[in-house]
Amino acid sequence: MNTSKIIKTAALALLGLAIPVAFYATMIAATTATASGPHKNTENSNMTQTADHYSKSGYNIARLSDEKIQTLAKDLTPEERKIILNDGTEAPFCGNLLDNKLDGVYHCRLCKLPLFGSDSKFKSGTGWPSFFTPVDPEHVGTESDNSLGMSREEITCVRCNAHLGHVFPDGPKPTGLRFCVNSASLEFFEDGDTLPMAALPTKTQTAYFAGGCFWGIEDRYAKLPGVLDAVSGFQGGDDSVSPSYEDVCKGTTGHAESVKVVFDPDIVSYSELLSWFFRIHDPTQGDRQGPDVGTQYRSAIYTTSDDQFKEAEAFIASQQDEGRWSKRKITTELRKAEDSVFYLAEAYHQDYYIRNGGTCAAPIYPED
Repeated sequence: MNTSKIIKTAALALLGLAIPVAFYATMIAATTATASGPHKNTENSNMTQTADHYSKSGYNIARLSDEKIQTLAKDLTPEERKIILNDGTEAPFCGNLLDNKLDGVYHCRLCKLPLFGSDSKFKSGTGWPSFFTPVDPEHVGTESDNSLGMSREEITCVRCNAHLGHVFPDGPKPTGLRFCVNSASLEFFEDGDTLPMAALPTKTQTAYFAGGCFWGIEDRYAKLPGVLDAVSGFQGGDDSVSPSYEDVCKGTTGHAESVKVVFDPDIVSYSELLSWFFRIHDPTQGDRQGPDVGTQYRSAIYTTSDDQFKEAEAFIASQQDEGRWSKRKITTELRKAEDSVFYLAEAYHQDYYIRNGGTCAAPIYPED
């Protein structure tokens, strides 16, 4: 599905009335096409495994292949197969999770991706488990459903395409949405339960880089395979204050425009992140980067472990000895992140190019 589309209509489950609405698409506006898509009968489809794609919460939500889905489906009961694989609906007030009041998370019955938390579950009176928001909006996809003489929005698990139910615009605050879900499509894990591997997020590491305007650094890292998330913020200044963008621009707090990079070390190594950093900015310009002048635009690396610090230190030294930057003094600041608090920048700085179009105009230097 095109995640930028505005959903036109939905139906109230009990009344069957179609009404104009624009809702769930706003929650997943930043989701890529990989994280959603048309739901078809997976027993007769030819779905292929898509490339790794991660949600903001750290889960690989790449679409599973049809072969993998059919392997997982071997454990389903006939009733579960009818609902999950063939868009069925269980009878109201009969699902085993309708009245569940335990604290925990409701996962996809088929692939175990976490979908809804107990903290968003509410009693809707419709006869099906109801939630006002997913645990991560990238985990639940939608598509138009015009069956049964009404217009509704079907909800599916984005990883395995399992049918979950439908979403309606008659839920409680703060979303105003009601995700109406079949119990058979869910598997509940109470807080403290041991989770299967498929229900766990990817083991990630975090790195911090400052190299001029954080819009560009964030954009360049966000597009790197193996990077799950890139977030703009401020770092390396006076930690007795929580700085705003205006404070940082005045140069009075000493903070640099920094980017927090969450990555999967099995796909992209810290060494590769360092090499990329020295290709997407000039580490020899001191308190500036191109036309941007000021201490907030300085080059800096903030490490999250002793191994990162040693690797970054050796990398900077090697770049000073030979390569593109060896003829000028590298001014990159190297500090431990534990001594340099990262402050999240204002919302309008996040995903700047995704929201506003275009891309960073700064050059990407070729590999040495």
